[in-house]
Amino acid sequence: MKDMFMPLKVSATALEAQKIRMNTIASNIANVNSTKTPGGGPYRRKDVVFESFLFDESSIGVDIPKIVEDQRAFKTVYEPGHPDADKDGYVSYPNINTIEEMVNLMAAARAYEANLTLMGSYKDMFMKTLDLMKT
Repeated sequence: MKDMFMPLKVSATALEAQKIRMNTIASNIANVNSTKTPGGGPYRRKDVVFESFLFDESSIGVDIPKIVEDQRAFKTVYEPGHPDADKDGYVSYPNINTIEEMVNLMAAARAYEANLTLMGSYKDMFMKTLDLMKT
Protein backbone atom coordinates (compact mmCIF):
# COMPACT_ATOMS: atom_id res chain seq x y z
CA MET A 1 0.00 0.00 0.00
CA LYS A 2 1.24 3.44 -0.88
CA ASP A 3 1.94 5.92 1.88
CA MET A 4 -1.27 7.95 2.12
CA PHE A 5 0.62 10.84 3.73
CA MET A 6 3.15 11.13 0.87
CA PRO A 7 1.50 14.26 -0.62
CA LEU A 8 1.93 15.97 2.75
CA LYS A 9 5.56 14.87 2.96
CA VAL A 10 6.26 16.20 -0.53
CA SER A 11 4.61 19.54 0.26
CA ALA A 12 6.52 19.74 3.55
CA THR A 13 9.83 19.53 1.70
CA ALA A 14 8.70 22.32 -0.63
CA LEU A 15 7.63 24.46 2.34
CA GLU A 16 11.02 24.01 4.00
CA ALA A 17 12.85 24.85 0.75
CA GLN A 18 10.80 28.04 0.24
CA LYS A 19 11.35 29.03 3.89
CA ILE A 20 15.12 28.76 3.40
CA ARG A 21 14.83 30.72 0.15
CA MET A 22 12.85 33.51 1.87
CA ASN A 23 15.38 33.68 4.73
CA THR A 24 18.23 33.93 2.22
CA ILE A 25 16.46 36.73 0.33
CA ALA A 26 15.79 38.56 3.62
CA SER A 27 19.50 38.32 4.42
CA ASN A 28 20.34 39.76 1.00
CA ILE A 29 17.98 42.70 1.51
CA ALA A 30 19.28 43.33 5.04
CA ASN A 31 22.85 43.51 3.73
CA VAL A 32 22.23 45.70 0.68
CA ASN A 33 24.59 48.37 2.08
CA SER A 34 27.11 46.15 3.88
CA THR A 35 30.46 47.28 2.53
CA LYS A 36 32.57 45.24 4.94
CA THR A 37 32.12 41.67 6.12
CA PRO A 38 34.16 39.65 8.61
CA GLY A 39 35.75 37.88 5.63
CA GLY A 40 36.70 41.24 4.08
CA GLY A 41 35.05 43.13 1.27
CA PRO A 42 31.36 43.78 0.71
CA TYR A 43 28.58 41.30 1.33
CA ARG A 44 28.06 39.01 -1.65
CA ARG A 45 24.47 38.17 -2.65
CA LYS A 46 23.44 34.60 -1.91
CA ASP A 47 21.06 32.33 -3.78
CA VAL A 48 19.65 28.88 -3.05
CA VAL A 49 20.08 25.86 -5.27
CA PHE A 50 17.01 23.60 -5.52
CA GLU A 51 17.37 19.89 -6.13
CA SER A 52 14.72 17.21 -6.47
CA PHE A 53 14.94 13.80 -4.88
CA LEU A 54 12.80 10.66 -5.02
CA PHE A 55 10.78 9.55 -2.01
CA ASP A 56 9.64 6.54 -3.99
CA GLU A 57 9.07 5.65 -7.64
CA SER A 58 6.35 8.30 -8.07
CA SER A 59 6.94 11.01 -5.47
CA ILE A 60 9.51 13.78 -5.75
CA GLY A 61 10.62 16.04 -2.91
CA VAL A 62 12.60 19.27 -2.86
CA ASP A 63 15.97 19.80 -1.19
CA ILE A 64 18.46 22.65 -0.99
CA PRO A 65 21.91 21.05 -1.15
CA LYS A 66 23.73 24.37 -0.97
CA ILE A 67 23.49 28.13 -0.91
CA VAL A 68 25.83 29.78 -3.40
CA GLU A 69 27.30 33.27 -3.64
CA ASP A 70 26.42 35.33 -6.70
CA GLN A 71 29.61 36.08 -8.64
CA ARG A 72 28.34 39.20 -10.38
CA ALA A 73 30.55 42.27 -9.95
CA PHE A 74 30.07 44.60 -7.00
CA LYS A 75 28.58 48.06 -7.53
CA THR A 76 31.13 50.82 -7.18
CA VAL A 77 30.21 54.35 -6.10
CA TYR A 78 32.47 57.36 -5.88
CA GLU A 79 32.43 58.34 -2.19
CA PRO A 80 35.89 59.60 -1.22
CA GLY A 81 34.83 60.36 2.39
CA HIS A 82 33.53 56.83 3.08
CA PRO A 83 35.69 54.79 5.50
CA ASP A 84 35.69 51.83 3.08
CA ALA A 85 36.69 53.87 0.01
CA ASP A 86 39.69 52.67 -1.95
CA LYS A 87 42.66 54.90 -2.83
CA ASP A 88 40.70 56.38 -5.76
CA GLY A 89 37.66 57.18 -3.59
CA TYR A 90 35.41 54.36 -4.79
CA VAL A 91 33.36 52.19 -2.44
CA SER A 92 32.32 48.67 -3.42
CA TYR A 93 28.73 47.84 -2.50
CA PRO A 94 27.06 44.41 -2.57
CA ASN A 95 25.87 42.99 -5.88
CA ILE A 96 22.24 43.17 -4.74
CA ASN A 97 19.33 44.58 -6.72
CA THR A 98 16.55 45.26 -4.20
CA ILE A 99 13.81 45.10 -6.84
CA GLU A 100 15.05 41.70 -8.03
CA GLU A 101 15.12 40.49 -4.42
CA MET A 102 11.56 41.69 -3.79
CA VAL A 103 10.31 39.89 -6.92
CA ASN A 104 12.10 36.72 -5.77
CA LEU A 105 10.58 37.12 -2.30
CA MET A 106 7.07 37.45 -3.75
CA ALA A 107 7.60 34.32 -5.89
CA ALA A 108 8.87 32.35 -2.89
CA ALA A 109 5.94 33.52 -0.75
CA ARG A 110 3.46 32.48 -3.44
CA ALA A 111 5.08 29.06 -3.79
CA TYR A 112 4.91 28.68 -0.01
CA GLU A 113 1.22 29.65 0.01
CA ALA A 114 0.47 27.26 -2.86
CA ASN A 115 1.95 24.37 -0.89
CA LEU A 116 -0.02 25.34 2.21
CA THR A 117 -3.19 25.37 0.10
CA LEU A 118 -2.34 21.95 -1.32
CA MET A 119 -1.80 20.57 2.18
CA GLY A 120 -5.14 22.02 3.32
CA SER A 121 -6.98 20.56 0.34
CA TYR A 122 -5.44 17.15 0.89
CA LYS A 123 -6.37 17.25 4.58
CA ASP A 124 -9.99 18.15 3.66
CA MET A 125 -10.18 15.27 1.16
CA PHE A 126 -8.71 12.88 3.70
CA MET A 127 -11.22 13.97 6.36
CA LYS A 128 -14.14 13.56 3.92
CA THR A 129 -12.89 10.09 3.07
CA LEU A 130 -12.85 9.20 6.76
CA ASP A 131 -16.38 10.54 7.14
CA LEU A 132 -17.56 8.38 4.22
CA MET A 133 -15.96 5.32 5.77
CA LYS A 134 -17.92 5.88 9.01
CA THR A 135 -21.25 5.48 7.25
